[in-house]
Amino acid sequence: MADNNSSGNGPVPGSGTSTKSKIRIVVADDHPIFRDGLCKLLALEEDFEVIAQAQDGREVLEILQQCDPDILLLDLKMPGLDGLATLQRLQQSRNKTRVIVLTASDDKNEFVQAMKLGTSGIVLKQTATELLIKSIRKVHAGEIWLDSHTTAAVIRQFVAAEEPPTPAITQPARDRERSPLSQREREIVALVAQGFKNKEMAEKMFISEQTVKNHLHNIFDKLGVSDRLELALYAIHNNLHTGR
Repeated sequence: MADNNSSGNGPVPGSGTSTKSKIRIVVADDHPIFRDGLCKLLALEEDFEVIAQAQDGREVLEILQQCDPDILLLDLKMPGLDGLATLQRLQQSRNKTRVIVLTASDDKNEFVQAMKLGTSGIVLKQTATELLIKSIRKVHAGEIWLDSHTTAAVIRQFVAAEEPPTPAITQPARDRERSPLSQREREIVALVAQGFKNKEMAEKMFISEQTVKNHLHNIFDKLGVSDRLELALYAIHNNLHTGR
């Protein structure tokens, strides 16, 4: 049964208008001490409201049917319906809640699966509290949240999972031919897909870091992507990650 978190949420100052502006959060984790402690930490933020807790995926699905949270903090390792199975159900139902996976796992395959199932962020449980808080605000604003280590790991895993060319590659290759990117922009896209940071790309290409940023701005504009992860996934899906 879902545990509506009236005790963990603390007093909510103000009236309806201030409540409406809050980011409404559901916390799903099967460890009560961790879950309760996290809810109390989140409740200290003026713009957060923890509206419910869940201890497994089935409770998550029940809660999301009853209310419409902005953010779901989801543990991957839960009894019964685990995090990945829950994500699959949410994807099938086209639920609009943005999901941040909060996990102690370091399994890169699970990270990749979670991203493919529509996760908006991945935060390791050993992450500093202020970064978790920042990730919630960023994801609520429509961004993807992965730290640099996780981003590179996810991208490498996508690249490693790529199969040798097959007839199915015909369409991406045709898309690539229509791409408006210059050769230099293609090189930068390939490096982003391989997990390189701006400074590393600048050193590798013998250009300034600002020039890299300028190229990225143009690339984002041309391809209609909003961040590095979207760009990297676009590159891999369209066979641009090798730079050829």
